[in-house]
Formats: sequence, structure tokens, C-alpha cells
Amino acid sequence: MKDYGLFLIDLDGTIYRGKETIAAGVRFVARLESAGKDYLFLTNNTTRTPQMVVDKLATHGIKTDLKHVYTPSMATVSYILERETKNKIGVYLIGEIGLKREFLQHPEFELDDRNPDYVIVGMDRDLTYHKVRVAADAIRNGATFIGTNADLNLPSDEGLMPGNGSQCIMIAAASGKQPLYIGKPAPIIVEKALNLSRYAKEQTLIVGDNYDTDIKAGFNSKVDQLLVTTGITKSEDISDKRKPTYIVNSLDEFKL
Repeated sequence: MKDYGLFLIDLDGTIYRGKETIAAGVRFVARLESAGKDYLFLTNNTTRTPQMVVDKLATHGIKTDLKHVYTPSMATVSYILERETKNKIGVYLIGEIGLKREFLQHPEFELDDRNPDYVIVGMDRDLTYHKVRVAADAIRNGATFIGTNADLNLPSDEGLMPGNGSQCIMIAAASGKQPLYIGKPAPIIVEKALNLSRYAKEQTLIVGDNYDTDIKAGFNSKVDQLLVTTGITKSEDISDKRKPTYIVNSLDEFKL
């Protein structure tokens, strides 16, 4: 087994399931810390700020800090800023506090619902017809369409609920343009996370429970993958698919 230096760790289904703690996931993080391994919680969730993620992890017994959290909101900001030279970049944001706070703490961005440079779509549990119409109009008029992630559905305590990918599909249908996705399984968020570290792809392992997001993010970014079957994907679900680097039933099984 390779001696990995950096672990990119998913949250829901890997460390917890909603309000339920996955004890093996918590022990895995503790083992990484004891072994002096670096890690980053790599989530697709844009509804929470990084501090909210830290606070959520604390309720599951993991004490961490902001430098160990990376979200699609952060990756999207980084992606745009490295491409733009304008002093002010107009954005139309569909999303919740995690997305809005991340953008508005950067003075380069200003909200614009008339002629924005970018339409950024994140999970919005208060999505309205008006928001979809404004976004579609702006995209047809030339705004760049970015989706923070392509998750069609999200697990919840009440079962599956529509995810951000479903919202983006509706806006794509209305605007006639497809979005650029930033979050898993797109490679952009992984590459941005690695840019924050001192590790190469060959030294990195992405850890998660969802084959279609976490594991495919590893495939797409050429980073090794560890699938843990404590969440969405079970071993039998991928019997006829490309296999990840490692598959375990519990993170307790993975030897560092």
C-alpha cells in the first residue's frame, strides 16, 4: 500500500449520516492525526460556511479548524479570480449562506441581477421561479454559467431530496447553455485543493462513500480513491464498473 501524505475526505456518508455519527470515520481522522498525516475535508455542500462545517464536525466528535475544510464555494471563487482581471466582477448567486458569504467576503465581486458576468448556482432550498428566470435570462445574454456541483439528489433524514444538479438542469433547459461544474466529480475542486497543499496527486488519496461523486472525482483528477461502503454506494453497485483503488466496508479496515 502506498504511503499517502494527504487525504481528501468526504463528509456525509463517510464521517456522518445526517445527525448520526459514523464512529469508524471519526476514528479514521484520529488515526490520521496520530500518524502525522495531512487531511482536508472535501465536501460538495455549499449551504454551509467553512465555520459551520467545523461546528458540525464538532458535534460528531471531531475537533478541527478552517484550514482543514474546502468547499465548492471556495473553489468557485478561486477559479473565477484566477481568470479575471476586472476590478469588479458581477455575479448572480443562487444559493444559501455558504455560497453567498464566500463570494461577498471578496471585494472583487458585486451582486448583479441585470447583467452579471457569472451566474453561480448552488443548492437553494428556497429556489423560486423568479430566480430561475433571472439566471436563464443572464446566461442567454452572455453570462458564464457555473454549477457548484452536479449532485442530482441529496440524502436527508426524510429520504432523497433534489440536489443542485437538478436545479442546474432546469436552468440549462431554460437558457440553452450547459454549466461548468466545480465540485466533485469534476476535477477542478480536487486540483484547487491540491494547490493549497504541498502534495502531488501521486501522494494523495480521496476518501468517500459515493462512487458517482467522490470516486469519479479521483478518476477524473488522477488521484487514488478509497470507497467506503457506509453511505450511498455498496460493493454490488459497482460490480460491472471501473473499480476504485481500494474498497472497504469500514474505515477501520484501512491501514495507514
